[in-house]
Amino acid sequence: MNFYPIFWKDMLLIRKKPWKFLASSMVTPILYLVTFGWGLGRGMSMAGGTYLDFILPGLLALSAMNNSFGPVSTSVNVSKLYTKTIEEVLVSPVGPWSIALGRALSGMVRGLFSAFLLLIVGLASGVNMTLSPYILLVLGLTAFCFASAGVAAAMIAKSHEDMSNFNSFVIIPMSFLAGTFFSPDKLPEPFRSAILVYPLTHASMLLRALAGGREPDALSVIILAAYAVFFFYLAGRMVRRIA
Repeated sequence: MNFYPIFWKDMLLIRKKPWKFLASSMVTPILYLVTFGWGLGRGMSMAGGTYLDFILPGLLALSAMNNSFGPVSTSVNVSKLYTKTIEEVLVSPVGPWSIALGRALSGMVRGLFSAFLLLIVGLASGVNMTLSPYILLVLGLTAFCFASAGVAAAMIAKSHEDMSNFNSFVIIPMSFLAGTFFSPDKLPEPFRSAILVYPLTHASMLLRALAGGREPDALSVIILAAYAVFFFYLAGRMVRRIA
């Protein structure tokens, strides 16, 4: 698969404006960290630790989601509907699956980078968590999952309003309901089971377990991986449909 030109093009755009990329990656997660972790969460305890210890893994998952889905979906949507530059790519030797993979990988890099920066800020703030290479793997899988979802959503959307509606009805509710700021166990049924449908819920649960030095749930790994495969398959199919 000749995905490298697509991936490298997006990386060059980041290289040209690194400070803009850095600022856009950090604003929202740091606002959440300050508001809920240092503000509302000060003095609170959860699961035997501080609320800041509890919330940081969820914020890492949230940051990986937002910074992989948002930029990719916006870029693909604009290139498809307005600048029409995606048509130039489609007539090139690069195949539809390579286009989807290149875009998804560029989104994954964005999501990983923002989550890594947030992790540094959290550790510098005194958050207690067990560091593990598996945390990076879960963050990478989360970022790839939502980057692929961003490509698929942008290819399906027929207007800018469609993308806004998808954010309003899917991404934003998931940000607040997927166990980022609270434990899913606190919810009564059927809401407790309902939020397990979200891939972000399983990403937060996996990161929280790893950060606490516990074994991650194998079922959550399978579900998150299944979502990543499904979204990438959908993204490739949608690109291929208009090729």
